[in-house]
Amino acid sequence: MDLALRFSKLGTETAFAVAAEARRYIDDGARVFPFHLGDIDLKTPENIIEAANRAMREGKTGYCSNYGIAELRDALAEDINRSHRISYSGANVAVQPGGKPVIQKFFLALMNPGDEVLIPTPGYPIYESIVTFHGGKPVLYPYREGSDGFHLDLDDLERRITPATRLLVFNNLQNPTGAEEDERGLAALSELVLRHDLLVLCDEAYFDIRYEGQSSSLVSFPGMEERCLILYTFSKKYAMTGWRLGAAAGPRELIDGIAKLSVNDESCSNHFVQYAGLEALTGPQDGAKAVIRTLKQRRDRCHELLSAIPGLHCSRPNATFYLFPNVTEVMKRTGLEDYESFRKGVLDATGVSFCTRLHFGSALPGERERYIRLSYSGIDLEGIEEGIGRLRSFVTGKASQGKVKSA
Repeated sequence: MDLALRFSKLGTETAFAVAAEARRYIDDGARVFPFHLGDIDLKTPENIIEAANRAMREGKTGYCSNYGIAELRDALAEDINRSHRISYSGANVAVQPGGKPVIQKFFLALMNPGDEVLIPTPGYPIYESIVTFHGGKPVLYPYREGSDGFHLDLDDLERRITPATRLLVFNNLQNPTGAEEDERGLAALSELVLRHDLLVLCDEAYFDIRYEGQSSSLVSFPGMEERCLILYTFSKKYAMTGWRLGAAAGPRELIDGIAKLSVNDESCSNHFVQYAGLEALTGPQDGAKAVIRTLKQRRDRCHELLSAIPGLHCSRPNATFYLFPNVTEVMKRTGLEDYESFRKGVLDATGVSFCTRLHFGSALPGERERYIRLSYSGIDLEGIEEGIGRLRSFVTGKASQGKVKSA
């Protein structure tokens, strides 16, 4: 059977391919240290689980509005207004089966064939995949490493804008680098958006996964509330990755378009899971705070151990659950200067599984520095310590703590 021609334009989230590879190693009896996938191994807070069970017992198991239940839409608007200093109502919110559907529906609602879309690189690979699949033209803009981490190069971004540029994808608190723009940077970006009459997807999946300071949003700046769509997800803050619950929040006419797409796609988001989301927002926050405390402990220990590896340097983001160390020197030292050779070499010898920069969007011409991404959301402190210890032994040429067999 031949798939439609457009499938040749569709990419994938290659981190899942790395996860499948790790699974094969485990099934073959190997010990794997799972730094590869941004899943969370922590339990969803009990009050959220009980709210879903209660909703099922009460019969909330049928269809509901394609916009989502009114109580959850209102609670989401209130939550976003409080953190973003804006004035949404429930009519500005459409509940979704996860955060990822918001990406596709944003492009389906606003992008015409041939429109240029500014997409961050390194960045979440689904942006580029979906734009290409639906006939748009991805235009990649870089995040660059500085002495204190990664930053958006606004001058570079503006040079890439043409008369065909209509949309911007902006992922503050970014996957994979952890980069975030401060108030000054966001103000400058908002001026650029207005100057070039752009519409913006604000991917805020990690808005509430932060350990110091306070998150800021582009939507909070003058003129942005009318131009931005917020991607909101319950997956990270409440350890609900598998529940598939998120939302789109933005201008009413765009939300109406997204809700119409929902009717044509999934009909509605899971009914009883929405009551779990309502409990997450309005109930006790002890569980969410415990998730952040655990992730912070992991970040601090993982960063400490990585920073002690000779030739490797790594910034420590205040948000997300990723580290994105520069491994240019250590790859040269091992003689494995190709990304896949290095990744596979480490996995075969140590069981440490991670993604590389090439799993996060197309590389720009002239990229010379080498990076890997380590997620610490799905591995405990003991695993972090042993895994990073094995990685250090491998890259320094010392004996590893026991090799794992190949799949």
